[in-house]
Amino acid sequence: MMGPQPGLRSLWEASLLVTGELDLSNVLRQIAESALTLVDAQYGALGVIDPEGQLEQFIHVGMPEELVAQIGHLPEGHGVLGAVIDTSCPIRLTDLNKDPRAVGFPKHHPPMDTFLGVPIKIHGETFGNLYLTNRSGGPFTAGDEELVKELATAAATAINNARLYGEARRAQQLSAALGEVSSALLASPDTDALGVLAQSVASLTGAQLVSVVVSEAVGSKLRVETARGDGASSIEGTTMPWIDSVLSRAMKGEPGITPVDGTAPAPFIGDVPSASIMAVPLVIFGERVAALCATRSAEAPPFTTGDLELLAEFATQAGLAVALAWSRVDRQRLELVEERARIARDLHDNVIQRLFGTGLGLQALASSRPAQAATLETHVSQIDAAIADIRTAIFTLQTQAPTQNVRHRLLEVVSELSPRLSTIPRLVFIGPVDLILEGTLADDAVAALRESLTNVARHAQAETVSVEIHAADAQVSITVEDDGLGLSSSSSRRSGTKNLRARARAHGGDFQLTSRSSGGTRAYWYAPVDAPRPA
Repeated sequence: MMGPQPGLRSLWEASLLVTGELDLSNVLRQIAESALTLVDAQYGALGVIDPEGQLEQFIHVGMPEELVAQIGHLPEGHGVLGAVIDTSCPIRLTDLNKDPRAVGFPKHHPPMDTFLGVPIKIHGETFGNLYLTNRSGGPFTAGDEELVKELATAAATAINNARLYGEARRAQQLSAALGEVSSALLASPDTDALGVLAQSVASLTGAQLVSVVVSEAVGSKLRVETARGDGASSIEGTTMPWIDSVLSRAMKGEPGITPVDGTAPAPFIGDVPSASIMAVPLVIFGERVAALCATRSAEAPPFTTGDLELLAEFATQAGLAVALAWSRVDRQRLELVEERARIARDLHDNVIQRLFGTGLGLQALASSRPAQAATLETHVSQIDAAIADIRTAIFTLQTQAPTQNVRHRLLEVVSELSPRLSTIPRLVFIGPVDLILEGTLADDAVAALRESLTNVARHAQAETVSVEIHAADAQVSITVEDDGLGLSSSSSRRSGTKNLRARARAHGGDFQLTSRSSGGTRAYWYAPVDAPRPA
């Protein structure tokens, strides 16, 4: 009995290869490579089509990377490639250069003649197309076309399986991220909700920088409320003009992602990752309160529509978690206010009345005992003073609003960055920190502490870290010391060091990074209190 024909065996082997993968990016490349081998072509590619019928991805095989770099932009789906997209039918050409639909090749492009294009259809819709050129031994045959069509059928199954697998993985990642967000938000009423969201987005999307941006109204200046990741300290708290970008569109309720050609304007300033940006609106209690923005550097792969869908779904679910956490905080605050009101009523209705009655009794006793009148009047005066103190306390209980002080914010920074250090830093407060640090000086001090500890975590490899925050009437200072590797030749040029110095000088202070005599580094950030800001 004769064995299977060579072409069918090759098709069977190629089908096994493409259906053996579950990661979509690997599946697509394996399909292109298998098609190239199946019909003995020199060059091959798989073009993925977006919902508008344009090329969204172009995965090429057979061409050296250095040659691809010289060519520059990948095809955009014009000419013969566009004809395959438009017709959704196979196209086989003896010489694509002579076809009237051909638009020519860019500079440095290798010569191509024979051509075969076959669509990949999933559930009746074209997912993409296989393109093959320069068949060894002559033009592509009808048999080649049938083999590639059969491979495209197997590829459709593999792509569909990879999509389902990817959706299951994303759902699992999303569930885990939302679980962490909910746990963090419900753990403490003082948790920085927006900071928690930013940190979770960074883990979920693999972004180098995540920011939460707010605006008073559409068209108004944008302000970075919270940022986490590379260069976060340089943009946190900064404002930027409202320009047409993925960020401003997200503020208006439209999720978006920058195109891969790099033509979109970057909304952020400074040395931060911004080669690929995606942003989605954050809706809490039915209102758009901010935009969640994730960015990647040029060295990382650009965001995809799948990443944008994942971020959008996370923002929707996270908005509900934040709303629940804020409602819980409001309820606790209401309960606290009600408890304070009850205590105030008890003090007024019971304690003060009893003290007042006791005072009246002592005054009556003083009238009948002249010899002890002076002593009794002293006690009556002390009771009156106590009543005045209690009334002051009642007023405080009825009007005081719980707020997060600066000391608490500084402690949160240390707590947030401790897992990235080898040990929990030793923290010392000197002076009335909460009374002296306020306004923009407090914001910059918190940012300076975060940047200093982040630098230690990234570069120092320290065993011990100490933090001293000293607040006096004239000056506030933050000292961070570690026993790590010490200063390198590039330490003084790091963008984080420049940011620390800029924040200090904005208040008339400065920042110094020096070596310790016992090894390691000493970061000293200081600023005068109530000094006029430079113009």
